[in-house]
Amino acid sequence: MLETFANSIFGFILAIGILVTVHEFGHFWVARKLGIKVLRFSVGFGKPLLTWRRKNDDTEYVLAAVPLGGYVKMLDEREAKVPEEEVNRAFNRQPLWVRTAVVLAGPVFNLVFAVLLFWVVLVLGETGLRPIIGEVTADSPAAEAGIVPGEEILRINGKPTPTWSQMLYQFASASAGGNEIIIEARGEGERLQKHVLAFDAIGDLAEIKDPLSALGVKPDLPTVPPVIGKVLPDQPAEKAGLQPGDRIVEVDAVSIESWLQWVEYVRKRPLIPMQLTVERAGQLKAMELIPEAIEVDGKAIGRIGAANQADPELWDRYRVQYSMGILDALPAAVVKTWDFSALTLKVMWRIVSGQASLKNLGGPITMASAAGSAVDAGLVYFLKLLAIISISLGVFNLLPVPVLDGGHLFYFLIEAVTGKPPSEQFMLRGQQVGLALLLSLMALVFYQDIARLGG
Repeated sequence: MLETFANSIFGFILAIGILVTVHEFGHFWVARKLGIKVLRFSVGFGKPLLTWRRKNDDTEYVLAAVPLGGYVKMLDEREAKVPEEEVNRAFNRQPLWVRTAVVLAGPVFNLVFAVLLFWVVLVLGETGLRPIIGEVTADSPAAEAGIVPGEEILRINGKPTPTWSQMLYQFASASAGGNEIIIEARGEGERLQKHVLAFDAIGDLAEIKDPLSALGVKPDLPTVPPVIGKVLPDQPAEKAGLQPGDRIVEVDAVSIESWLQWVEYVRKRPLIPMQLTVERAGQLKAMELIPEAIEVDGKAIGRIGAANQADPELWDRYRVQYSMGILDALPAAVVKTWDFSALTLKVMWRIVSGQASLKNLGGPITMASAAGSAVDAGLVYFLKLLAIISISLGVFNLLPVPVLDGGHLFYFLIEAVTGKPPSEQFMLRGQQVGLALLLSLMALVFYQDIARLGG
């Protein structure tokens, strides 16, 4: 539990630190290139933990205590008196196109960074399970659409789905789009099948913990034998006498045929003594096992501290390695970034218009949990999460809300149309409204995070 918490904190700080640095570096780099004097480049807010200056550099670099943002402070006559000889380097004295480029650079750098991350992920490749249908629940959306066991889902609305994770993403994207979902699958005899679902066939995805169950399908997975592969020290399995290589024959007079059946049996019986019969070196042995209780989503489940014996060959039919060449991966990464950006905007609009639940919103706690899981899963998964958050940060900052980059761009648009900047009073009121909206949003996402923790 402590290790999971530590991974979440580490992953969150690492992700936010990287993405804030990228965003603020966009403002900083473009400002410097266009001749604006940058006084401070800060990652984080609040008390400075570390400050330094480079030789012959006007900028003070700061690492601050609160890692939830950052800022670039530029020379500006609206904030302090500027010496006459440096007026030409002040932000407020720059042409409209220069100011627009500086403000736009932060979100653009986030989106470009996402392209880079997706490119790396596509080149490195990832291993996943092929989306082969194992079971279809009667009277479910999948059954009504004609999906049958044994089919492999190839595309959703024309987008490839080489793995279950890709399939779920494309399904979510199609659902958010508000149009029908067209599923192309390969059935028996390599025949291609087409199935059509309504975009809201399973309801609001934010309300659903298991989209596959709501759709009415189960993955086709191999039957893993109930053989112990690893026993953790000082856990119930070791205390009961289980050893690597033991095969679970029966528990409480119930025959155990697969590892999944065994896991489900244990999870339903926290702190309940169980009578086991195991096979060890051709001999049957009886023992008593009491699973410990752990809390998952507000519910106690049983755990014994043991893993199954891995058999790579068992998974060969189901596993797929998905990767692309260096050149092919670049346009694919651009398309992926565009798709995620469009999906982010669609979800935002559906929330604002009341078509989607507020549960789609996630704050720092949700992000920390996701970051911790990605750290546990490995580099590729962490890079994918980083890319998705970078897109969200870039798109969110482009919204025309005062205090965000998009709000400044909105003021610049007014200036471009009218030939003069908005009045100080107008911008002050806009800042107040924008700050109130931002604080309200922060309160809402924190509330959703806490509600999520409470189950």
